[in-house]
Amino acid sequence: MEKTSGRQKVETLRKKVVRESRLVWDVLTSKDKRQVFSFSDRYKRFLDAAKTEREAVRHIVDYARSHRFVDIGKNPKGQRFYKVNKRKSVALAVLGSEPLESGLNLIVSHIDAPRLDLKQNPLYEEVDLAFLKTHYYGGIKKYQWLARPLAIHGTVVRRDGRSIDIQIGEDPADPVFTISDLLPHLAHKIQADKKVSEAFQGEKLNVLVGSLPVGNHETKERFKLAVLDHLHSAYGLIEEDLVSAELEIVPAGNARDIGWDCGLIGAYGQDDRVCAYASLEAVADIGKPKRTAVALFMDKEEIGSDGSTGAKSRFLEDFVADLFEATGRVADNRSLRAALMHSKALSADVNCALDPDYQEVHEKRNAAKIGYGVCITKFTGSRGKYGSSDANAEYLGLVRRLLNDNGVVWQTGELGKVDEGGGGTIAKFLAVYGMEVLDCGTPILSMHSPFEIASKADVYMTYKAYRAFFQSP
Repeated sequence: MEKTSGRQKVETLRKKVVRESRLVWDVLTSKDKRQVFSFSDRYKRFLDAAKTEREAVRHIVDYARSHRFVDIGKNPKGQRFYKVNKRKSVALAVLGSEPLESGLNLIVSHIDAPRLDLKQNPLYEEVDLAFLKTHYYGGIKKYQWLARPLAIHGTVVRRDGRSIDIQIGEDPADPVFTISDLLPHLAHKIQADKKVSEAFQGEKLNVLVGSLPVGNHETKERFKLAVLDHLHSAYGLIEEDLVSAELEIVPAGNARDIGWDCGLIGAYGQDDRVCAYASLEAVADIGKPKRTAVALFMDKEEIGSDGSTGAKSRFLEDFVADLFEATGRVADNRSLRAALMHSKALSADVNCALDPDYQEVHEKRNAAKIGYGVCITKFTGSRGKYGSSDANAEYLGLVRRLLNDNGVVWQTGELGKVDEGGGGTIAKFLAVYGMEVLDCGTPILSMHSPFEIASKADVYMTYKAYRAFFQSP
């Protein structure tokens, strides 16, 4: 009896003081599971419709309009607003009952993803085949883009000033494009014996787009000319129009369920469109919050957040100034600073999940795991936390209580072992305003690949976390 009593005391103590990780599937009811799969189906449709930042903005605006958000520049009356910045970033807001100077509840995600961009003079022919030259965007493993179906998405501004949107390679009736790879029989010296960084060169990421000629054997560049003939016939384009084009090469094909149980999602661009979609549904679902809720969807995060549509731009300040005017006030500099200084923010970005085959690059006690809920990340950066905002204990405590009180399954994570590598997010660009900010997002396997993997359970918990945050006092 004494031994049994002793074991019970130890077990009681363990349950009282030890933190246990929870697999999301273990705590979901049957009703919850149906909601998880329903949410994931909507999310997959978003991924299919939003493979570029411009497409994401269009989808977000359409969704916002269907949920009673209005363009703040055209109708600054009401409680729910959106604003678009150069067709590449967008902000949504639900006005709260408290004055704006008391601060916002702000969730910022990014809607760009690693890809291949066309160069300004991309079209050429070689060995009687037509190709497009590319420049990769963001951090990629170059070999992952070889020998796979690719699609072209983007916008071309023609010589007459008209914009033409192009999307080809997604419809089953469309052709696709590809980058050829060297056969293994001849790859020993040029690839196999080299470092990966040397074996696959950026200048050889050339997209195969044509193989039929026009004219006869005396016609100059007749394979390139055949492609230009098609572009002119289909879109009214000439070669010079490609100078003013933003055409992006992305993986062809839709988001798919993974595994016989369909518990995972495989798709391009889940970093960071998983957080973008979760925050979109979350901000649309709330009623009248106490603090104004703002969802910000930014461009250029994968290349440092520079440019007029990235997080380093003044778009957030401009939108908050518009919100002041919508409440009948002029946004003087002091009031605008106060609103941002007193804000609470989540940098809504993914973290890497513990990779079963490469566990040695993770510190397992502090790595996020697939299926264990939304991940909060105190700091990012690399090595000595360089390039990180590093959230403080008070704010971590506040967010932790919020998630616990709202039944959100959560975990913590960091980006690999100390000195192994690292990465950054938007958080540090929000922190310059003096606001509290913490990274919080979905754990992902195969991050930055053309086919990233997320758990449907984690995606749903990300949504629940964001909804709770938007509604918090």
